[in-house]
Amino acid sequence: MNLVITLKNVTLRRSAKVLLEGASVTLNPGEKVGLVGRNGAGKSSLFALFNGGLHEDVGEYYIPAQWRMGQVAQDMPETDQSATDFVVEGDTVLLAAQQEVAASEATDDYDRMAHAYMELHDAGAHDAPARAQALILGLGFKTTELTNPVNSFSGGWRMRLQLARALMCPSDLLLLDEPTNHLDLDALVWLESWLKRYEGTMIVISHDREFLDAVTNVTLHIDAGKLVRYGGNYSKFEDMRAEQMALQQNAYAKQQDKIAHLQKFIARFKAKASKAKQAQSRVKALDRMEKIAPLLADADFTFEFKEPANLPNPMLSMQGVSFGYPAPEGAPEGTPPTVIVKNVSRSVLAGQRIGILGANGQGKSTLVKTVARDLKALGGDVTEGKGLNIGYFAQQELDVLRPLDTPLEHMIRLVKEMTVAGKIAGQQTREQDLRSFLGTFNFGGDMVKQAVGSMSGGEKARLVLCMIVWQRPNLLLLDEPTNHLDLATREALSMALNEFEGTVMLVSHDRALLRAVCDEFWMVSRGGVEPFDGDLDDYQKYLLDEAKRQREEIKEAAGKQAKEEALAAKAAAAAALKKPGKGSMSTQQRQVAQVEERMKTLNSEGAALEAHLNAATLPFEIAELGQRLKQVNDELQSLEEKWLALSSALEAAVA
Repeated sequence: MNLVITLKNVTLRRSAKVLLEGASVTLNPGEKVGLVGRNGAGKSSLFALFNGGLHEDVGEYYIPAQWRMGQVAQDMPETDQSATDFVVEGDTVLLAAQQEVAASEATDDYDRMAHAYMELHDAGAHDAPARAQALILGLGFKTTELTNPVNSFSGGWRMRLQLARALMCPSDLLLLDEPTNHLDLDALVWLESWLKRYEGTMIVISHDREFLDAVTNVTLHIDAGKLVRYGGNYSKFEDMRAEQMALQQNAYAKQQDKIAHLQKFIARFKAKASKAKQAQSRVKALDRMEKIAPLLADADFTFEFKEPANLPNPMLSMQGVSFGYPAPEGAPEGTPPTVIVKNVSRSVLAGQRIGILGANGQGKSTLVKTVARDLKALGGDVTEGKGLNIGYFAQQELDVLRPLDTPLEHMIRLVKEMTVAGKIAGQQTREQDLRSFLGTFNFGGDMVKQAVGSMSGGEKARLVLCMIVWQRPNLLLLDEPTNHLDLATREALSMALNEFEGTVMLVSHDRALLRAVCDEFWMVSRGGVEPFDGDLDDYQKYLLDEAKRQREEIKEAAGKQAKEEALAAKAAAAAALKKPGKGSMSTQQRQVAQVEERMKTLNSEGAALEAHLNAATLPFEIAELGQRLKQVNDELQSLEEKWLALSSALEAAVA
């Protein structure tokens, strides 16, 4: 049986544009494939071929017909279903089995019923909610949110639920298009560990190099209409491609100036890096950059931060500071603010490169927003150095851009705002100067007059970076700056940050960027901010250990609560039965006792039926046992409700 995916001389078009021409490749069962290439190269179109959304124009494409496919729906879910129920429904095999059981019970076909019950059992009906909740919690939700309606979550969290729903679906082929875009580092680490255990074939598009390195063992590269397969993860692909480019003497000769600059920059910053454990990963990142210098020098986009006009030291100092949010508008007078992080006493020095770590919801963005002056400190003192000039890239920065305005209009407005604030420090401000500056960020020709609303997320992020660079900051606050950037632009940002002579505070789930840029880490956790004594590998281990601890706590607490509730109910019933009754009380007591006796009998029968069902092999026997087990469970449910009603009435009468 042919269980491979094959493309043979495939040509793929979108309208008139040829994306692939004469492409041939084979993907084997169980391979984990990273699909890479520049934006617009055709990655999403190739995905559409894999999932049936597009068909080849020329050539042959084959995928095993019996393979089940899992993929993340791109639409924003709109439903009042609970988060758990929404994710459970992602298990299409379970859904089909439930429907078949209902249909078979309406017939006298014992063979069909037997098969239906076996399929329901094999589909994991008994633990489906628990499996769904494990996925939901792994992706960063709180236990208190498991039953919340899907519509109560923001867009990013609803897309996490779509991802959980895709992972819930049993599949032979899993297609993931930028699965890390809405994730924090803790959820990303969990997703990596889950995907490493996935047994099917996986194809993933991602701009996160460490994620690709962790979960893939094959790389497909789309470039200039060609599709090339490389054995190995993204770093291995990069090494092999750099070797190929170095062998191309003509291209190599043209790159010598760029390579010389790159190697000079690497030597400079390797010498600066201390031998502290956190800095070692930065040294390794610079080693890698030196190794693939030809590939980086060929990149079509690079930029640099201008030298800051001054470098106050310290940049700022915090004494006993509390971070959080004021009481909402319209709240009753006296409503206290929401404090997230408190009693922080730390200084930010000139030249520091700080990575800010912490699980989702601990206060990383709140800390950065307060330093950026978007939020006021709720207590304590924040003292800024004289001449502090902050460049701030917020997670929602793209939403701040005006969709109807052009890049040139954004720059002109920025000049006016900085002129009013008295912050223009030697920047060129003529329109032609601004056009030229935009050109260095790949906004050339007609793009300077294109409405921002029609641009891609990556182009918008590039415009925000352009505006920050123009301001000549001495303190950079970057909160998830790479969410919309492709790999080439991430490399350009990494190089620019390493050459930046000011101070950097960085929140990111891109570990390659954190390793390449940061010499030290701060941990935001349990309402405080402390130095993290370790590197990113230590932090990943901490996150996985913490997630395991939380799961065990939840399991233990749920078991303890169930036990306590059962004991309390039993004690209340026993106490009620022992109390002397009046009039009709003896009748109520007898009814409670009868119901309890019947429940005891049914529980014993149910346990015996389950044991027989697991051992049964004949179809008619399985069908009969399955039917009887369903009847027993239905009656038990009905009796439990009756017992609660009788017990409540009895307690009220005794009282």
